[in-house]
Amino acid sequence: MTWLITGGAGYIGAHVARAMVASGEKVVVLDDLSTGVAERLPADIELVRGSSSDRAAVDRLLAGHAVTGVVHLAGKKRVDESVERPLMYYRENVAGLAVLLEASVAAGVRSFVFSSSAAVYGVPEAEVITEDTCCAPISPYGETKLAGEWLVRATGRAHGMSTACLRYFNVAGAAEPLLADTGAFNVIPMFFDRLTRGEAPRVFGAEYPTPDGTCVRDYIHVADLADAHLAVARHLADRNAPGDLTVNVGRGEGVSVRELASLVAEVTGNRTEPVVEAPRAGDAAKSVASAARIAEELGWSARRGAREMVESAWEGWLLHHPEAGHR
Repeated sequence: MTWLITGGAGYIGAHVARAMVASGEKVVVLDDLSTGVAERLPADIELVRGSSSDRAAVDRLLAGHAVTGVVHLAGKKRVDESVERPLMYYRENVAGLAVLLEASVAAGVRSFVFSSSAAVYGVPEAEVITEDTCCAPISPYGETKLAGEWLVRATGRAHGMSTACLRYFNVAGAAEPLLADTGAFNVIPMFFDRLTRGEAPRVFGAEYPTPDGTCVRDYIHVADLADAHLAVARHLADRNAPGDLTVNVGRGEGVSVRELASLVAEVTGNRTEPVVEAPRAGDAAKSVASAARIAEELGWSARRGAREMVESAWEGWLLHHPEAGHR
């Protein structure tokens, strides 16, 4: 069986590709390298440069590599950008997905794994978020992920394809420094970026109804997330009949923003006190996953904790931003 991984040169995608190859799966990567980095992939993983919304290119790749399973990770993922450019997000994340699914159906692909997000839940009131928690996204990004889930499941039902939707919570860390997140759009890299520039880390809001007043989030190590993809992909491939699976991928434990800032201070040795700024619109006080379903269905659970996420992320940050080590 050969798996196509779209967006496989990205931060998450490269971890998934490497984990699957290390476990004996055959993989080919499709990435337009708009945000992906070719050097993240070793020489034994073939990288095809192109877009998953290019039907002709996808047709050639699926046929040429006899692909029978797809892990779809390509797409746009910045909440703030999605508010400013909703048309682009719907075009890339929904229309582009439709093109990929059409090609997959035509090629006889049997398994399809979709990269979704906890953003589909919006701002739930639940203390712990299960897969049955009401989905009410509050950003175009979250809307496109929920629409993508609907499209994937409907396609699977109509065409006998086994499908899975993985709702990621907050992804952090790196399996090795080369694979680290090079952007500064998630909270840990945002802390590193501010410290590297000699500025205080920012905490958005400190009067939430949480133990220390800051938002609480569920963080998942990217290497654990990659292992979850492998477990799901094998689950779909081993099924005797088509079906669908929707699972949260998190640790089931909350870490506050202030606790995370303290961890960053310990790991980096830079104890610059964070500055508290106004809360951001739409930020939930608490967002923690129930990870029970994926444990029950697949026997998978996260193994790495918050300190390991911060330590590995910092090693990667230093590789890509050596000036940070001189602060």
